[in-house]
Amino acid sequence: MIYKLNLKDDVTSKSVLELQMASYKIEAEIIGFQELPPLKDTIKSIKESEEIFYGYYINNVLTGIVSFKIMENVLDIHRVAVHPDFFRRGIAEKLINYVEKLENNIVKITVSTGTTNLPAVNLYLKNGYHKKEDIEISPNVYITEFVKNCIR
Repeated sequence: MIYKLNLKDDVTSKSVLELQMASYKIEAEIIGFQELPPLKDTIKSIKESEEIFYGYYINNVLTGIVSFKIMENVLDIHRVAVHPDFFRRGIAEKLINYVEKLENNIVKITVSTGTTNLPAVNLYLKNGYHKKEDIEISPNVYITEFVKNCIR
């Protein structure tokens, strides 16, 4: 089940941080860059985030998260993370599809991932996203920005 998360709740924010750390450590290994911003988060920074978070639960266990902001009819996905114990179960795809349908006035969706993070790249391409550009975030480390235009 997918639920909107209350990050002011200590248990929820701690669960989000633990899941995020486990997931983004894998991405950091894949792309060869240990300085990913989500790996620097704390419970305090999670609680203070202005992003909207949703979580995917299996048997009352938080197994995946997605976060985003909406500005000028653009849904900007900031985080997509699945706990490694729950990889390859379609959780990230379900979360993305869920938030894509939350607002009727969205005209475009953006998301970024490490260029060499092929599972994430393939997820976005499979779900109708198109590569916009590669951005060098550190010497020889790139992220790819994806965009999806929405017709409602």
